[in-house]
Amino acid sequence: MSEEVLCIENLHVSVDGIEIIKGLNLVINKGEVHAIMGRNGAGKSTLANVIMGHPAYEITSGTIHYLGRALEEFEVFERARAGMFLSFQYPVVIPGVQVGTFLRKSVKAVRGDDSLSPRQFRAELREKMSLLEMDRSFLGRYVNDGFSGGEKKRLEILQMLLLQPKLALLDETDSGLDIDALRVIADGINSVTTDAGCLVITHYQRLLNHVQPDFVHVMIDGKIVKTGGSELAGKLEEKGYEWLETAA
Repeated sequence: MSEEVLCIENLHVSVDGIEIIKGLNLVINKGEVHAIMGRNGAGKSTLANVIMGHPAYEITSGTIHYLGRALEEFEVFERARAGMFLSFQYPVVIPGVQVGTFLRKSVKAVRGDDSLSPRQFRAELREKMSLLEMDRSFLGRYVNDGFSGGEKKRLEILQMLLLQPKLALLDETDSGLDIDALRVIADGINSVTTDAGCLVITHYQRLLNHVQPDFVHVMIDGKIVKTGGSELAGKLEEKGYEWLETAA
């Protein structure tokens, strides 16, 4: 039997009194990759933010369960410790904080004080950086300060690999990436999908050519109006969203 990671039932979410998500249902099991596609403003990023507990988003009705527990039982800071990871669409710059220090403290906070010795951490860090084709000099730079788009996304995926999430939420991780960077980022994502449930928010099929989704969901006006396999992403590339408008 599949292990349920995330269960969302009849979710309604508002921001500043405006309803953005309007009755959404979604179940993600361990080892599954779910892709959500839709136009700007459909509610895709809102969904990721509300799962992670962003205070600007109010759940007005419906439920979210994570690993069998009601999501409201988790304080925001506890969600990362419980195995949730969010890759931001626009990663934040943290001047003055070196990447190496940031990663070490993040792993300690999420995985616990005794999870890795300094030697084990360095070995694991080298392994993950090699997978993502990242030079060691990266560790001495300040977090996202002066980074290219591809470097920011590599750092996001490096964090994910080190934190070993049970639920990975990837919000437009493919935006701004060239072909080579896209391949590298996809390799990183694929390396965690066996042990995690994964929700990929994207506008384009190109990432899904490298990260094979088990399900593709189309979101229009705050609702999932169509679900299919990877072929659905290709159909959207070909026909756009107009053919589904009447289903919203």
